Amino acid sequence: MSFKWLESPLHPVSTSHQEQALARQGQLTKPPGSLGRLEQLAVQLAALQGTDQPGVDPVRIVVFAADHGIVEEGVSAFPQAVTVEMVKNFSRGGAAISVLARSLGARLEVVNVGTAGEVGELQGVINQPVAQGTRSFLTQSAMDEAQLGSALAAGRDAVARGVKEGMRLFIGGDMGIGNTTAATAVACALLGLDATELAGPGTGLDEKGVAHKAEIMKQALSHHQAALNTPLDILQHVGGFEIAALAGAYIHAAQQGVPSLVDGFIATSAALAAVKLKPELADWLLLAHASAEPGHRRMVEAMGQAPLLDLGMRLGEGSGAAVAVNLLRSAVDLHNNMATFAEAGVSEGD
Repeated sequence: MSFKWLESPLHPVSTSHQEQALARQGQLTKPPGSLGRLEQLAVQLAALQGTDQPGVDPVRIVVFAADHGIVEEGVSAFPQAVTVEMVKNFSRGGAAISVLARSLGARLEVVNVGTAGEVGELQGVINQPVAQGTRSFLTQSAMDEAQLGSALAAGRDAVARGVKEGMRLFIGGDMGIGNTTAATAVACALLGLDATELAGPGTGLDEKGVAHKAEIMKQALSHHQAALNTPLDILQHVGGFEIAALAGAYIHAAQQGVPSLVDGFIATSAALAAVKLKPELADWLLLAHASAEPGHRRMVEAMGQAPLLDLGMRLGEGSGAAVAVNLLRSAVDLHNNMATFAEAGVSEGD
């Protein structure tokens, strides 16, 4: 499996459109800066999209689903069967992200990149399995190099489908019992932090369960330490298929000139890995919300960004990012449609 596509440059950011958007914000009928981050978001989107009329629609949401061998070590409060059951729930329209996608008028796609159980043919679900879940990374790598390449490519392919349908904003979601353990291990390796600093309850572990989860990760990270040299090494040894797919999706979206709205803990770990691989990617990522999962703050700090929302959410699926879409819609609507002082005949300040 070739990784060469990852080396392709990202779409250029238009500094001229950024300057034009900043100038327009200074002419709109409001005190400068009075719309706060809504102004910054509009300017950022204008620069990324290379237009003086930025927009976010059509929005495309892709949930990547996969299972994790590390659940064998008792790190999750839910059984692994839930992953396939939730994929079926997505297909039926009963999950939180299904409801939010309908509310937004956004296209929702689910990609099975490696569930342990059979998914079958379901409406809105694309089967692109790498394997039937990763291996337990306690004493072996979660995946081999070829599997990593396939998982990254699944993210690339999902973005390519969206680009063909004209998407202007990408949201990646995740589903996979045990994936907070993999995401935490990835973050620990990327940031050089101890597992006890980032471990959280995930699907609902108690204090004892969190301590056990942290200990498993410490053992695993110690076992793989010599091999964790690059972001790709880290994804291969302690990551998950859906985490790698998200990382690939963020990179390809930026290569295609499409900004991404990043969801919570799992998605941010994937985004962090992608940014460590391609630092210029950071400009293309908007962090949607502050996850209630304890380790999220450390990842956000490392990326040098501030999330748009803080609602105590930790569901995953892309749900926090979906909730933030209307903020972006408001930002671009104000930017595009407010009157300037000259148009409104309003006197400007000094």
